[in-house]
Amino acid sequence: MKTNNTNIKMKLDTSPKNYGDILIEAKDVEVIFNLRGKKLKALRGAGLVLRSGETLTIVGESGSGKSVLSKTLIGMLDKNGTITNGSILYRGVDLARISREEDWLTIRGKRIAMIFQDPMTALNPLKKIGEQIREVIVMHCGLDARASRTAALEMLEKVGITDPERRYEQYPHEFSGGMRQRVVIATAIACNPEILICDEPTTALDVTIQAQILELIKKLQKDMGLSVLFITHDLGVVAKMADKIAVMYAGQVVEEGSVEEIFYDSRHPYTWALLASLPQLGVKGKELFAIKGTPPSLFKEIQGDAFAPRNPYALQVDFYHEPPLFEISPTHRARTWLLDANAPKVEPPEIVVKLREHLKKTTGR
Repeated sequence: MKTNNTNIKMKLDTSPKNYGDILIEAKDVEVIFNLRGKKLKALRGAGLVLRSGETLTIVGESGSGKSVLSKTLIGMLDKNGTITNGSILYRGVDLARISREEDWLTIRGKRIAMIFQDPMTALNPLKKIGEQIREVIVMHCGLDARASRTAALEMLEKVGITDPERRYEQYPHEFSGGMRQRVVIATAIACNPEILICDEPTTALDVTIQAQILELIKKLQKDMGLSVLFITHDLGVVAKMADKIAVMYAGQVVEEGSVEEIFYDSRHPYTWALLASLPQLGVKGKELFAIKGTPPSLFKEIQGDAFAPRNPYALQVDFYHEPPLFEISPTHRARTWLLDANAPKVEPPEIVVKLREHLKKTTGR
């Protein structure tokens, strides 16, 4: 069933949302890419819920489907990608069924905006910084030349760029990496969206600048009432940013919960492995923990639990039957047979227990 080839009549619910109300609810999303005559299933029944005013962080290894899932929310899948199943409900509209670019332009930029991880490729090197922000404002907000320039200058100031009049006239190569990322953020928030998707926005930056960008995003969220979907592979970033966490593996969300539930009461062995991989747990003279093996090929049909071949706690059933999402609490679910009533009792590894103690001391959470 191809769901994104059907034109729909756009009728967004524009009523105000209270903190905690559901903004986006994705269910059973399946995305397939056609590559040289072969089919790659990048998402396999993935789902998430993003609520008003909250930060939902998606974590997982490269290739787990984090960026693909985020791109389905904004209509930016590559041309060889197709949503073949599932729904993505946003204000009464199923985003999975939108195919016309003119319909996406009523949502992308105006209501849902995105920050990309590499600011140098996100900006046009041949255009002045200010004009790139102004163009977005003209396209989505319909302001004239003078009003859009004023708004662009305000955006530069809002993201912490000093002397915006001078900076407006400069080109991307005249900015540092951190400053370019601030410009990308200014462009994303220029039309006051309610959802901001951040696709690993600090990956290309050094540690000091990373912290500044994270603080800026948190400040903008508070000042503008944004809901943030933050994609990263860095659990240190997650601890600073997240209200809720979704852990992805091989195109699925395998565990989801509040930041406290994931860090202090995680139940999926893959989540344990990610936590154990944190460099903060390293011991001088010893190798850092690494997850053995490699993720499965998404060109092939996966039988059972996709993580089973790499899972030291795998049960026999894991190799034959895919586990459902077991509910641990109203906000916490995990896709593992270890939560079945008939499964043996398994405790998380000692290194994860030590991490929990470490986090309590360093973060106070």
